[in-house]
Amino acid sequence: MAEAISQRGNIFTGKVVSDKMDKTVIVLRELTQFIQKYERYKKVKSKIAAHNPPEINARIGDIVKIAETRRLSKTKSFIVTEIVKREEQ
Repeated sequence: MAEAISQRGNIFTGKVVSDKMDKTVIVLRELTQFIQKYERYKKVKSKIAAHNPPEINARIGDIVKIAETRRLSKTKSFIVTEIVKREEQ
């Protein structure tokens, strides 16, 4: 039985772009940011490393919801909580 990891803070939705690591996925988060000086929007992307529990097992192309948690490793501070949409193959 896996131990429960508490969630706190931010919750984001993004697309899994890499699942090559053991129990870790890279989630791409895309959003738009308003630039006040030019009165225009720009696209901003960020990649977040998240813990991928064996019960969830997210794969490349899945849309997932990730939640902030305690520091799990040098790069991981998020955990995959649910799969919003599976990629069809």
